[in-house]
Amino acid sequence: MHIGVIGATGAIGSRVVTEALERGHHVTAFTRDTARISEDRDNIVWKDIDVLDPGSIAAILPGLDVLISGFQPGNAANDIADTIARSIADPTVYATAARALLKALDSHPRTRLIVIGGAGSLEVAPGVVRADSDELLHEVLDQIGLPREYAAAVRGHRDALNVLRTSNRLWTYFSPAEDIAPGERTGRFRIGGDQPVLDADGRSRISVADAAVALVDEAELPRFVQRRFTIGY
Repeated sequence: MHIGVIGATGAIGSRVVTEALERGHHVTAFTRDTARISEDRDNIVWKDIDVLDPGSIAAILPGLDVLISGFQPGNAANDIADTIARSIADPTVYATAARALLKALDSHPRTRLIVIGGAGSLEVAPGVVRADSDELLHEVLDQIGLPREYAAAVRGHRDALNVLRTSNRLWTYFSPAEDIAPGERTGRFRIGGDQPVLDADGRSRISVADAAVALVDEAELPRFVQRRFTIGY
């Protein structure tokens, strides 16, 4: 399988690249500046992309079976503070990227798209979405150590999901657990749909490495086409 990964130097994207390569897939890794990349692994090619430009995206789609987008405004793996600041400054960028991706797929409708999004659009109770409530959002942002102003970015991710939901393309939206952080690759987690998956302590959590496992699993065996899914321990 040939898998494209947007945001391939990011925290999740870089793990997706490694996971896909270790499973024997061919990977085209996309970033803003390939001049900074030093690569010696087999079966991987690096290319530049502008994820806000449908033409730039459409140009790289031929030959890809699946395109996984881990787009962030900035590189959270290198400078999380900068990514947070950029996300707060322009939370509409996530919906803009979703529209660009869908527009690019007009010319390649058989290419599957997996968008790595946020957890704030998950239902924490029947009909209750955290992104719709300042109180609920501030509670979880305080817990995971993000500024309350980041609520705007959480809602930006929700808006991107709503953009995808209007499309008949082969999209999938991945909401990671609310608490996603570096950690071991266990390969053991539970899968959910529109509600967070909670552990025995009532926490929604997952490692970045296991998020990558779930994403490549979905690339290999699609279960959530035109749907959202989430995971947790």
